Amino acid sequence: MDLLRHLRHFVVVAHELHFGRAAELLGMAQPPLSQSIQRLERELTVELFDRSRRQVRLTTAGELLLGEAEDLLAGEGRLRNLMGQVRAGELGVLRAGVPPETPAVTLRALLDQLTTRAPGLDVELHELTTAEQVRMLAERTLDVGLVHHPVTADGLRFGAPVDVPLGVLLPRTSPLARDREVPLAALAGLDLVAAPRATTPGWHDHLLSVCRRQGWRPVRVRPARNPEFLFGLVLAGGAAAVEPATVARREPRIAWRPIADTPLVKRTSAAWPDRSAHPAAPMVGQLAAEVLAAAEPTPAAPPSAPAERPWPVLFDTTG
Repeated sequence: MDLLRHLRHFVVVAHELHFGRAAELLGMAQPPLSQSIQRLERELTVELFDRSRRQVRLTTAGELLLGEAEDLLAGEGRLRNLMGQVRAGELGVLRAGVPPETPAVTLRALLDQLTTRAPGLDVELHELTTAEQVRMLAERTLDVGLVHHPVTADGLRFGAPVDVPLGVLLPRTSPLARDREVPLAALAGLDLVAAPRATTPGWHDHLLSVCRRQGWRPVRVRPARNPEFLFGLVLAGGAAAVEPATVARREPRIAWRPIADTPLVKRTSAAWPDRSAHPAAPMVGQLAAEVLAAAEPTPAAPPSAPAERPWPVLFDTTG
């Protein structure tokens, strides 16, 4: 027996106290409505309406049932609405991973967008490398993550990618920092400071391949897990890094210069399991692409060296 359906019929009849009008409101014929009420009365073994007179009236059992039925139907509506929000990814817990080098402003923008789009969603954020995210997504201990490509793992679906331009990080005192652009071949003889291969194996191999093709075979590859350690190795001399411009903005003693002749980008996107994914995963993928794209404006060109003055120096006060 579909108890909720019969209760909905009962509530309408109880408010109208007229089977004809109630049938019109319910969009059904009167005989099936009468049969539905009779079925409910048999199920509950009580009479709900007094039909002994011309006017339909509620019995004591009917009056008691009306309040309970309205509460039950209202609860059903809330339950359906709640489950609809869960299906849409607007409620529940979302376990998300982001790379350790994610700038604070980017992270804040992503969380603000998620709060606006799905205020009831509880986001558990984890600082994880690409390799850690891929493993946890496969183990289903992570729902969605931001990964650096290339990623060769199976069983994943990816959101829209965002390509972030990369450049060379050098000490501002380096002669190479005087140029507007730096070819990779000009870095010959220097070490490369980069994230350990275990953290992003696909990207690590791709970066070394591009460097070697362009004439830079680093003497050593120095692993650096966090920006502060990377800055220290670069500032110590004898090393350079290839990173987005946003990284260089954290340290005023570091210069960022575009790569000449060989534009190099780091591709990032959201990733989630392609089967039984969290309902919010595609939404996170879309928001992540929007936030990452907005966080990487085109870097301004470095200032050029001052030109010679076209007039003679008449007075020299330095002597």
